[in-house]
This record gives sequence, structure tokens and C-alpha cells, in this order.
Amino acid sequence: MKTYLVLWFNSNGAMPSEVNRSLMSLGFEQVQGNYDYVYDWGNNVDLDEILLFTDRIQMTLKGTGVMFKTETVNGQN
Repeated sequence: MKTYLVLWFNSNGAMPSEVNRSLMSLGFEQVQGNYDYVYDWGNNVDLDEILLFTDRIQMTLKGTGVMFKTETVNGQN
């Protein structure tokens, strides 16, 4: 399973390079295309783990002015 992340930056918020460092420390990888980042869970993951991870993303981005959207899918490249 993979969790994809899309970000919307605020011109009055944190610099994208700072946000990038924070997200990379959570285990995200940068991608190009419809999504900005991907987190590869490997095998199946349960909903509680996904929600806890999304909480970590929210805590990491809190105060940065960045809005985000996640999408977790099974079997997408």
C-alpha cells in the first residue's frame, strides 16, 4: 500500500525546502506528477495505522501554513 500526499503552500507560511525536510524525516519520498510525495507501506496496513500516520503529518505541518491531502491506495505504482 502507498499513501500519496499533495501539498498547498501559503506564501506567508514556511519555505517549501523546510517542509520537504520535515516530510522526508517521516519517510516520504518526493515524486513528480499528480502527487508531491509518496509513503510506501510495503504490505497491507490497517486503517488505524493510516490515521495515526496522518496525525503525524498534521502535527509536522502545523503552523507552517501548508494544507495537505492524503490518499492511500493498494496496488498503484
